[in-house]
Amino acid sequence: MSFDVLVFLIQQMMFFSIPLLIVALGGMFSERSGVVNIALEGIMIMGAFIGVLFIFFVQNANARLNAQPLLLVALLLAALAGSLIALPHAYASVHMKANQVISGTAINMFAPAFAIYVARMIRTVQQIPFTNQFYIESVPVLGDIPVIGQFLFQKTYLTTYLGFLILAISWILLYKTPFGLRLRACGEHPQAADSVGIGVFKMRYIGVMISGALAGIGGVVFVIPTSITFDATVSGYGFLALAVLIFGQWKPGRILFAAFFFGLMKTISVAYSSIPFLSSLQISGSVYKMIPFIATLVVLAFSSRRSMAPKAVGIPYDKGSR
Repeated sequence: MSFDVLVFLIQQMMFFSIPLLIVALGGMFSERSGVVNIALEGIMIMGAFIGVLFIFFVQNANARLNAQPLLLVALLLAALAGSLIALPHAYASVHMKANQVISGTAINMFAPAFAIYVARMIRTVQQIPFTNQFYIESVPVLGDIPVIGQFLFQKTYLTTYLGFLILAISWILLYKTPFGLRLRACGEHPQAADSVGIGVFKMRYIGVMISGALAGIGGVVFVIPTSITFDATVSGYGFLALAVLIFGQWKPGRILFAAFFFGLMKTISVAYSSIPFLSSLQISGSVYKMIPFIATLVVLAFSSRRSMAPKAVGIPYDKGSR
């Protein structure tokens, strides 16, 4: 494999790995608090819809807003939308003690229908186009560093560095702050946490809201580098992020490596024609498109035995029980 092909693969892998990383970290906060969040797919769709719709309106209005500030505002709106759509899931799971899988599934069904309906009311079609003005050809100074500059600071997006920043903040928040300790306690043994004055309901609400915010951001982070329209779908990335979360054993560092692995599988599935060895095999493109999902099944089959999920995840907390 030539150096140029390797650089291309790494650059493309970042486009697919970073949204997986961000969304899986969101799922980690929810499940560390004790609430299963399979609604990541639907929340990603809502976040991407709100973020891309904002970009569409601003670009059509010819507003004088530079590319990167525009993207940051879109990400903030996506985070807000994600938190709001996650709130009903938190209420159903925490206060109503509803089945958390059913609650999450309801959001996954609602989100694309809502996005399609609103988009058609605005534009008569469900696709929302945008001009991709966010591409960074080369980061000043850093892009000139030999090898590392080519891998990480050329032909990239601001969202790549945002993903690593969220990873660092998540690790610090989870392991180096009282908040992280309380959140983990609520997911492992909520009765013990409650006995020392920790508000289990409050911590679970916060965990789900953080999860929603990060999933909303992840929706925009996925769409911007890979498309020029939003079509009410994120191609199953929310479910793939759940696989990353499980494979990463609910730990930020492992989630990073899991995201890279699945990101590489996704890169191979869409860029196989640019890899000389794979293109020479003359295998149908449909086979390559199945690679990420086949990898998901294989990885989960072998890693499920070593699963270290929080002990109380998915179990509604009853204050009266001890």
